[in-house]
Amino acid sequence: MTQLSGLSTLLPADQIKTDPESLKYYGKDWTTYFDINASAILFPRTTEEVAKIVKWARQNKIALVPSGGRTGLSGAAVATKGEVVVSFDQMNQIVTFSPTDQTVVCQAGVVTEALQEFAHSKNLYYPVDFAASGSSQIGGNIATNAGGIKVLRYGLTRDWVAGLKVVTGTGEIMELNNALVKNATGLDLRHLFIGSEGMLGFITECTIKLAPPPPPLKVMVLGVANLDAVMKIFAQFKNNTTVVAFEMFSDKALKRVMENTGLPRPFETETPFYVLVEVEARNAQDEEQALSVFEKCLLEGWVSDGVISQSESQATNFWRLREDISESLAKFSPYKNDISVAISQVPAFMNELDGILSKAYPTWEVVWFGHIGDGNLHINILRPEGMTKEDFVKECRKVDVLIFEAIMKHKGSISAEHGVGLTKKPFLRFTRSQAEIEMMKGIKKVFDPDNIMNPGKVIDL
Repeated sequence: MTQLSGLSTLLPADQIKTDPESLKYYGKDWTTYFDINASAILFPRTTEEVAKIVKWARQNKIALVPSGGRTGLSGAAVATKGEVVVSFDQMNQIVTFSPTDQTVVCQAGVVTEALQEFAHSKNLYYPVDFAASGSSQIGGNIATNAGGIKVLRYGLTRDWVAGLKVVTGTGEIMELNNALVKNATGLDLRHLFIGSEGMLGFITECTIKLAPPPPPLKVMVLGVANLDAVMKIFAQFKNNTTVVAFEMFSDKALKRVMENTGLPRPFETETPFYVLVEVEARNAQDEEQALSVFEKCLLEGWVSDGVISQSESQATNFWRLREDISESLAKFSPYKNDISVAISQVPAFMNELDGILSKAYPTWEVVWFGHIGDGNLHINILRPEGMTKEDFVKECRKVDVLIFEAIMKHKGSISAEHGVGLTKKPFLRFTRSQAEIEMMKGIKKVFDPDNIMNPGKVIDL
């Protein structure tokens, strides 16, 4: 604790917490398989205070872990080795708004939903959206290049970041790109920090682009008899409508949501899989076109039954069937995998994956869902009753290798949108070549020569 004695010179007392409850609360994310061991929690309010913290940490050789909304699923924001946690909860201000540029400058701790609501108040739209938007923070979204449910139409977080203010591992404050639309002056370091999971430095402020508000939308839930039909349905909608989202979930997932929420089944017919499609409905012609595609899918036998939203509240409830899955599974402490392949590889990969999981876990409950329209699948293995956490993880990790070998064969990713953190670090070689990993290490050493910025996450030096 001697090294931590200088904390009181960094920040006012009300911006420092060291009580056991706070250390546990702020030292973790949504992962449940790590023993938390944080030394202190710091709550800076300005970029300058973050820089001051980093310089102090560098001088005292103290590791720092960034903490946003703590909704991550990779262990990137957990403190396990006595690190000091830097929480961005108090850096939660929307700083400026430019109606001309249609951009907003935010501190890193602004909650995603607050940014969405601010955009709405200006008759604009921030389209990056996911189930954790009510608690995730924009800095964490950028640090993991968050995707979510509308990637098909609007892209990833990366596509909406016009500029960044960061503090590197040397304590230097850098302003990257300054919200310029065109800037052909060498390497764009902004993109190194997007998706870096805090290992190069901490994002303290960002300039976010906003979009015009979306047109009216229609949500359809379709019952699907087999995996092979899913991508055929996707192709029909993509070629004939403006698809905003295309999601898939299994009947097992639907039943868990219904148990947990009391929501009704969308239609009487039970099928092994369901597809949720959201399309733009700018006029009657768009809606007729969507219904025509639905009828085509019925005629081809790809869809057994389906329903289309007739109101905003109904559309919201349809979305809950998909978005409430993670919350409905949480009590089972599921072992999660978040993986992706190229869209063209999805049918073959899904069938191969189904075979691996059926053979590996014949008596365990495995729940599938995902952003299938962008090649992203989420696999949740539910911990059997009476099995210890340690034994469960050990068994799941044996099969991880089989899953990741299949991913490597299809040139996919072991982490589509949750990042690497601690959970996927041992398996990074299945997606990244050794040359790429060595290059990442070299880049980290440039920005963080003392290895104090979220050390041990993504890569080991």
